[in-house]
Amino acid sequence: MHKNNSNLSQGKMISFVLSLVALVLGYLFYGRLVERVFGPDDRVTPAVAKADGLDYIVLPSWKIFMIQFLNIAGTGPIFGAIMGAKFGPVAYLWIVFGCIFAGATHDYFSGMLSMRHDGAGLPELIGKYLGKTTKSIMLVFTVLLLIMVGTVFVYSPAEILHSIGGETMMWIAIIFCYYIIATMLPIDKIIGKVYPLFAFSLLFMAGALMVWLFLHWPTVPELWNSFYNLGAATEPDTWKDNIFPALFITVACGAISGFHATQSPLMARCVKSEKMGRPIFYGAMITEGIVALIWATVSSWFFYGNPAPGYELIEQATAGFHTSAPAVVNLVCNDWLGVVGAILAMLGVVAAPITSGDTAFRSGRLIVAEWLKLDQRPIPKRLYICVPMFACSIAMLFWQIENPDGFNTIWQYFGWSNQALSVFTLWTISVYLVRNQKCFWLTLVPALFMTTVCSTYIFVSKQMLGLGNDGYIYGVACLVVAIVWFALWYKKYTNKNND
Repeated sequence: MHKNNSNLSQGKMISFVLSLVALVLGYLFYGRLVERVFGPDDRVTPAVAKADGLDYIVLPSWKIFMIQFLNIAGTGPIFGAIMGAKFGPVAYLWIVFGCIFAGATHDYFSGMLSMRHDGAGLPELIGKYLGKTTKSIMLVFTVLLLIMVGTVFVYSPAEILHSIGGETMMWIAIIFCYYIIATMLPIDKIIGKVYPLFAFSLLFMAGALMVWLFLHWPTVPELWNSFYNLGAATEPDTWKDNIFPALFITVACGAISGFHATQSPLMARCVKSEKMGRPIFYGAMITEGIVALIWATVSSWFFYGNPAPGYELIEQATAGFHTSAPAVVNLVCNDWLGVVGAILAMLGVVAAPITSGDTAFRSGRLIVAEWLKLDQRPIPKRLYICVPMFACSIAMLFWQIENPDGFNTIWQYFGWSNQALSVFTLWTISVYLVRNQKCFWLTLVPALFMTTVCSTYIFVSKQMLGLGNDGYIYGVACLVVAIVWFALWYKKYTNKNND
């Protein structure tokens, strides 16, 4: 049941406003610094040099931005922010600092490196800078992650559509048919035409909620008064996750997400000029951070607002703190935005995950094709890759349906795998920066931090090894190993180049 948290020290969204301003300033200043370090120029981009009418196609910059935003967003910055808000306003810090210094930097460099390497996918980039063995491991890891993305984003929208009408299996079949078509067709036929509309809907929903917040100025917990795990304090019997590392796995898409590095190359193959990179790659991630920030604030009011926002009237099984993320989306949008909100909520919880799923499969096709050196213009060669990939996804989907906790199990491993992929991307970028005598600290610090997060999660989380507090010692040990490894490599590399 929703609790009236009158004992909490609360305020009028000052933390939210400061965080919002910080994200905008981060784009204007830190984003420009990141761009200056990379150094975009006037060279011919892959979209022009390798134009094939299928995957390498020049698109308008505004359309690329909208597609990139929807590709990397989906429901991630919504559901992740809602679940992250249960930790309290400390989630603001991760969204802001994670987005500016890690996520947007990660997305920008992964997109620009792809552009500099003829539109190469993430495994190819990893192989070039971290070695062939790492490439082979990450090739399998990345493709499995993308198949997981496609799978988890089939069942949930199918279930929602089932509540409207029709059988779940019918909707699953329809979504898979769409996946096949969208994965196979040229990028400008469906993705280029439909995605900007869905992206606009997602942005409109977030904008409308922000306007609502500013009109009502709800009383919510502030960062300086609630700098602790508010969820554990409010629900000590059921909410036991520690802020570190759980928060940094829970809020991924609104802060940093390795999945984004598989999507940025899709748009890197459509950009006419390198100088468009900052607004497209860095800007799309900052926009996603703003969306996450809005939903974190909405959810903070939902879980901790004083007085309670009326949701204590919801039946006890789905009330207050224990309300699921999709339920929060539907309740808030319907209550605050009326009929329009209901439509936008449907787009958010149905269309957004589907569009993330189809680009995941498209990325998987291109990564495998790049590895096998298969020309993707002939349709049969696209089928060689797509058929086995969809077969694996269908098998995983049936296991998920048959297993009562199948969705949660796949989602938990997807969350960790997502962040683990960002670790390898950040290390790849750091090595690139070292080799090109650029400021590698921009990505080295986030790489070390995310290495610690992911390794600690392996040791601490009950879904992994479950070692409890002892796991933190091993997490710190992994950080030390990473620092020593990089220091030794850096010394060896610089000595070799100075000789």
